[in-house]
Amino acid sequence: MKTKTVLAAALLASTAMTGASAETLRWARAGDSLTLDPHAQNEGPTHTLSHQIYEPLIIRDHSGEFQAALATDWAPKEGDPNVWVFNLRQGVTYHDGADFTAEDVVFSINRAKSETSAMKELLTSITEVRAVDDHTVEFVTDGPNPILPANLTNLFMMDKGWAEENDAVAVQDVAGGETTFASSNTNGTGAFTLVSREPDVKTVLEANENYWGKDEFPLDVTEIVYTPIQNAATRVAALLSGEVDFIQDVPVQDLGRVGDTDGLVVKTAPQNRVIFFGMNMGSDDIENDDVDGANPLADAKVRKAMSMAINRDAIKQVVMREQSQPAGMIAPPFVNGWNEEMDSSATTDIEAAKALMEEAGYGDGFSIQLDCPNDRYVNDEAICQAAVGMLAQIGVTVNLDAKPKAQHFPLIENGETDFYMLGWGVPTYDSEYIFNFLVHTRGEERGSWNGTGYSNSDLDAKIVSLASETDLEARNATINEIWQVVQDEQLYIPIHHQVLNWGMTDAVGTEVSPEDDPKFKFFEMN
Repeated sequence: MKTKTVLAAALLASTAMTGASAETLRWARAGDSLTLDPHAQNEGPTHTLSHQIYEPLIIRDHSGEFQAALATDWAPKEGDPNVWVFNLRQGVTYHDGADFTAEDVVFSINRAKSETSAMKELLTSITEVRAVDDHTVEFVTDGPNPILPANLTNLFMMDKGWAEENDAVAVQDVAGGETTFASSNTNGTGAFTLVSREPDVKTVLEANENYWGKDEFPLDVTEIVYTPIQNAATRVAALLSGEVDFIQDVPVQDLGRVGDTDGLVVKTAPQNRVIFFGMNMGSDDIENDDVDGANPLADAKVRKAMSMAINRDAIKQVVMREQSQPAGMIAPPFVNGWNEEMDSSATTDIEAAKALMEEAGYGDGFSIQLDCPNDRYVNDEAICQAAVGMLAQIGVTVNLDAKPKAQHFPLIENGETDFYMLGWGVPTYDSEYIFNFLVHTRGEERGSWNGTGYSNSDLDAKIVSLASETDLEARNATINEIWQVVQDEQLYIPIHHQVLNWGMTDAVGTEVSPEDDPKFKFFEMN
């Protein structure tokens, strides 16, 4: 494990020396954005920074409701249910002064559909995007897609001319270690422009004086100083000492201390995110275990035994200090398709788990490596440490390897981990999003985060059918059928639904977004 305590302390000292005006918001969270290329990563902190600079056609506000952004209205085309028509906001300019037009939408969507894009699963039903005129765009789908608008809330629009001039047409290949002009430079239409950026150290944004939404949003914040602080104690100390104004992921052990401090406030809300473990069940043999010529994770009995060994209530009480809700499925309660019976199905039963291990031929256990992030989810490494002890009770010896998310996530994307932690938010609020990324066979259009190696052609066909099924009752029945297979096969080991805690000075006026994506144009500064 690496620590950034010394670095963070130096940064905080630097920030304190610099000082801040009343309109400056000094913001900290555990991890940084992974890239400035808006289509290269489908990851919460990365999207959160992008939302300040770039904009999609539609956003979700802090209550989770749709709000018009670069589109003013949208609807299926009269007489053709396979086409959605989006009318674009007029008079919008990019930070460099270029006009936002329908050609930029066509370019951005096609870019986000390309091979190296992390957003392509959201756009698989789109067969064509066409500009009708400068401010009207039509999305053609391979069948009526009733939930298409929900797939667009993190699809950011880029300036076609800027991308072409700067050799940024192709999406950055993050997993391949590529850096590009778009990964370190920006030109959006958002409320804030990029002033400076030093990855993992500090990013400074300032208000966009030409922002189209000046009369629609509070826009009290005129400058943002964003400092990633991985170390939890240092992050809290920064808020307590007044060196930052707003932190996400307040450590659960410090909630009382922050909330009881004069001038500070803690706001809490359930997050639209589940934390779970993934297992490589698709390989005949795996690298990081002590079993030769076989893969213990390929046996559903072993996967079920490992799930039964996890004591989710103990994790909630001891690790999360009650700031989590034990999960039995990898869908949060916000999501269409969530099932209360499935979500409460996970139980701890060590003796039954041992019996399953014996039946599978692993009564003497085995050893395996668990890959875990240490700067992404609330107490992520501590959860993994707890799991190590729990799995030992059924003979599974776990070697924990925790590292920053920037090194952890490529292991999953590149299929280089056999046992890993992942968290998944669902911005579309629909199960299709989960299935497309995590359940469908890994391929060119879907399954990019399915690190399990699981492949089921019948299930794939059902997943694909969801995009064009307009009979919602039939669609929900299919969703339930898919979930039954996911649960029966124990594709993943759900741990819990995460709870958000934002800490801030009482000068900051905002409510917690279930997406954990503060959009600072909504903030009011007292």
